Amino acid sequence: MDLSIITAVRNGARTLRECIESVQKQTVPAEHIIIDGASTDGTFDIIARYRQSIAKVISEPDKGIYDALNKGIRIASGGVIGLLHGDDFYAHDRVLETVVDVFEKQNVDSCYGDLLYVNKNDTDKVIRYWKASEYHSGKFKYGWMPPHPTFFVKREIYEKYGYFNTDFRIAADYELMLRFLEKHGISTYYIPEVLIKMRLGGASNKSLKNIWIKSSEDYRAWKVNNLKGGLLTIFLKNSSKIPQFFVR
Repeated sequence: MDLSIITAVRNGARTLRECIESVQKQTVPAEHIIIDGASTDGTFDIIARYRQSIAKVISEPDKGIYDALNKGIRIASGGVIGLLHGDDFYAHDRVLETVVDVFEKQNVDSCYGDLLYVNKNDTDKVIRYWKASEYHSGKFKYGWMPPHPTFFVKREIYEKYGYFNTDFRIAADYELMLRFLEKHGISTYYIPEVLIKMRLGGASNKSLKNIWIKSSEDYRAWKVNNLKGGLLTIFLKNSSKIPQFFVR
């Protein structure tokens, strides 16, 4: 099972090196695709330094992270697609080996695992532990969702059910997983271990304004997919994050 890993980055010179080396260190090779949003901080110099190990590079202005990810998905050749943002890195060097093993043995359309939010300056310092759980139909209605950076999906699923909806500024990842898992019922498998470490400071949680925008988009995600999920669902989704600060 061939893998494509897509990294969307813009002005990520401070962290991109660790991201690229994280892919390089994996025991299973992957097609690494980097979509750079015309960075101005030296990001492309780092890409050039590692260019021989990067399969495909696009560097041009884009309409945001979801537009960039869609570009990467469209040019990916692997049978399974994973996402690794420019400030994230794999928890250990056998993550992709584990993912390939799941797809080969479980015969599923997708898989996901746990995620650690770490301090952006000290990545050994854990801030939140997003411990996921096994999925069953209807679970999204109770506020559940898998950690999107750990979500690996067969390329044919994107081709069949669509890419990221760029009408969503912050919550296109939630809308996509809701569409794939709840609306279309693709199969998935939970890997009960940390797959990715993410530096704290994502766009959706930067301010109260962004939290409000994200919650509004989460609500709209149900409407555009003709699914029944109301304000209680969004409340449960937001409140489910609180225990993540206490799990170790």
